[in-house]
Amino acid sequence: MASPFFNEDHEGIREMARDFAVKTLAPLAADIDKNEEFPMDVVRQMADMGFLGIKIPEEYGGLGLDMRSYVCTMEEIAKKCATATIFISSANSLSTAPIVLNGAEEMKESVLPGVVAGEEFIAFGLTEPNAGSDAASLTTKAVEDGDDYILNGRKCFITLAPISKYCIVYAKTSPEKGAKGISCFLVDMSLPGVSCGRHEEKMGQRGVPVSDVVLEDVRVPKSCMIGEKDLGFINAMKTLSVGRIGVASMCLGMAAEAIELAVEHTKNRVQFGKPLCKHQAIAFMLADMETKLNAARGLVYNAAWLMDNGVKADKEASMAKYFAAEAAIDIVNKSLQLHGGYGYSREYEIERIYRDIRICSIYEGSSQVQQIVISGQMLK
Repeated sequence: MASPFFNEDHEGIREMARDFAVKTLAPLAADIDKNEEFPMDVVRQMADMGFLGIKIPEEYGGLGLDMRSYVCTMEEIAKKCATATIFISSANSLSTAPIVLNGAEEMKESVLPGVVAGEEFIAFGLTEPNAGSDAASLTTKAVEDGDDYILNGRKCFITLAPISKYCIVYAKTSPEKGAKGISCFLVDMSLPGVSCGRHEEKMGQRGVPVSDVVLEDVRVPKSCMIGEKDLGFINAMKTLSVGRIGVASMCLGMAAEAIELAVEHTKNRVQFGKPLCKHQAIAFMLADMETKLNAARGLVYNAAWLMDNGVKADKEASMAKYFAAEAAIDIVNKSLQLHGGYGYSREYEIERIYRDIRICSIYEGSSQVQQIVISGQMLK
């Protein structure tokens, strides 16, 4: 039965993404995880198919499509390779949304086409060693000096930093104002004083390079400020609402794959004289998994639909991300349990999904941060 949230165009994009995931990504996923490296030729293939510019306006080389198109793509790609979705989400949300939302026209024209083409990457530098969930407490500073700003600080766990041409950096231009004194800058990673920390060896989604970004007396022209002075925190929060839908969509894909693997395994694995799925305890576990997945889909699809129709949906995006992440972690955990000892072996896909899914309740706002956002909207 067709979903009321999607039209024929959306389903066409979903089918294209599914075909690419099955034929191109599935055969590579295990090696990407093992080698901790994602093939750049595959990034270019995703660019050629339009995946890196789904939400980027057409005048900058993108497809200019809606949030639901993005959701369909992320969900299908994540089924076979979660790492691949990071390149897609970076290009369509965290790396570009601040520029699309508030960047000067000249900046959009010079930066966005390269991202859409898969030729350049932009990192998103918000998190710091002592400012993760509490982003407003960041300590990176930008001090005005003539026609420039001098930036000093350290960002951590920055996705794609080692291979990025630019980094979007949030820094305090008016420290006495707290969250209302944060500005946003597009920093060229080749500038003197910019460096990357060591490569982070991660539990999952290992094919994406992650490191610290260190800023030591980095001189950045005022023209590189994104939006107005001291309004960077608002820019970051709007960006994260888009990003949270992306993470939630990724969760749907991994959870759906985990269920498919569990169903296949329990049908074929015989114990106590019959297939595992014929045991009521196992069948009921599968029922719980499927129900949670479809509940998560409803929240994610609804949030995307609201955004596409111009409705403010920060709370809905947080609910979607919160529920989808927690549900997917539970679903994947149950799938591994149903695989028994096989699920603990790296020869089986579920083991990789188990590691890949765990970060989803942490990055782009932890589950606890989503609860703060949701309850804050309820109580204001």
